[in-house]
Amino acid sequence: MKDYQTLAAIQHDLKTGVSTCVELVRLYLARIEAEQHLNAFVEVYSSDSLQRAEEIDAKLTAGTAGRLAGLVLGIKDVLCYAAHGVQAGSKILDNYKSPFTATAVQRLLDEDAIIIGRQNCDEFAMGSSNESSYFGVVRNAADRARVPGGSSGGSAVAVQAGLCHASLGSDTGGSVRQPAAFCGVVGLKPSYGRVSRWGLIAYASSFDCIGPITKSVEDAALLLEIMAGADEFDSTVSTKQVPAYSKSRTWNESQKVRIGYLRESVESEAVAPAIRQRTLEVIEQLREQGHTVEPVEMPLLKYGLPTYYILTTAEASSNLARFDGVRYGYRSQQASDLESLYKKSRTEGFGEEVRRRILLGTFVLSANYYDAYYTKAQRVRKLIRSETEQLLTRYDFLISPVTPTTAFKLGEKTDDSLQMYLADIFTVGANVAGTPAIAIPNGLDENGLPIGLQVMTQAFEEEKLLSFSQYMSATIATPEKV
Repeated sequence: MKDYQTLAAIQHDLKTGVSTCVELVRLYLARIEAEQHLNAFVEVYSSDSLQRAEEIDAKLTAGTAGRLAGLVLGIKDVLCYAAHGVQAGSKILDNYKSPFTATAVQRLLDEDAIIIGRQNCDEFAMGSSNESSYFGVVRNAADRARVPGGSSGGSAVAVQAGLCHASLGSDTGGSVRQPAAFCGVVGLKPSYGRVSRWGLIAYASSFDCIGPITKSVEDAALLLEIMAGADEFDSTVSTKQVPAYSKSRTWNESQKVRIGYLRESVESEAVAPAIRQRTLEVIEQLREQGHTVEPVEMPLLKYGLPTYYILTTAEASSNLARFDGVRYGYRSQQASDLESLYKKSRTEGFGEEVRRRILLGTFVLSANYYDAYYTKAQRVRKLIRSETEQLLTRYDFLISPVTPTTAFKLGEKTDDSLQMYLADIFTVGANVAGTPAIAIPNGLDENGLPIGLQVMTQAFEEEKLLSFSQYMSATIATPEKV
């Protein structure tokens, strides 16, 4: 099977008779079987995907196929797909099947995407390493002793290892971009409200975004174009017109832009030398191409992580209250009354990291600490958003590494939550501010582990972001190793 980089290449082979959708699905199913040790999928839809492939082959023959014919897609285990299981990587939703399909998923299905299975993730999307899942850890295909990043680790590894062509993940504080960087693929976080959250199991509702993980910026643009836009279910989704992202990716090379790079991201000793070197090389190459690239400082950057974790744990405490052992999902068999039913079902059903964040969130929302933590964090969030918006009026783009290190070893940070949370230091800003950001591959380190580069721009300027990212992917030299 070819290692297809773009959907266009797949569709060319389908059109010329080199391959069929059924053959593609069978090959992906064989790969998933062969790479079970990566633990990227928690459920594979073998018969469903083959049946759908047959239907789409018939449509291709009749000339009625949709824009995504030939796209074999995996979805993160937080996205609802009618009559299929969804558990958010948690025991608390054991054996639960969704009665409806998420808007983003349905729109891709309407264009003839083939869903091959649901993918492993950190429990309720809480994590940076994909080690908190009820279904076990996911392993990085570049080094099986290392994490794939989280929380969309299974989704990123599936694309990295060629187990599907693209994946859908969710990004609350970097959970699409960070695993994309660790796995050497493209991960896009749209502006908050660009894609409906209907059918996405909530972690933190004012931060969550659905985003694609692909091998090319080209495919990320197409998937976003199809998913984006308002629906009748999500009151927070934007009614702004959706541009034709897939048709406007050609960057005018004569157009020179102003780019700011986070000074802390290349001067901090916490940033791995290989990542610092690759970021500086990209900066120099952009300057040589005639762009203005300047260091910028974000004094509030150091408050980004504490603000993010105060607010997201508070929202998680509220959102996850619905999982109580009464209405659906796991119910403890040891309960003796209603109170013990709640306590035992939630204690047994939730993992350690989820329990930790619920407790933190409940604490910051408590009457004695609400103003000291939650209210203050909301004020700081407003300041961070304002600071980011001001920078993006002076610069067309902000760039930085996606993460301070490449993929770390399994178990390396599980005993130190603070070190785990610091893996999100460069990604949480886009979620706090609601701006779009993308992770693109930026070479490998001395151990052959992928390095990612993050590009960010103003809210709802995905068209510009995707176009420039495509240009960078094509023109910035990325040596095999540094």
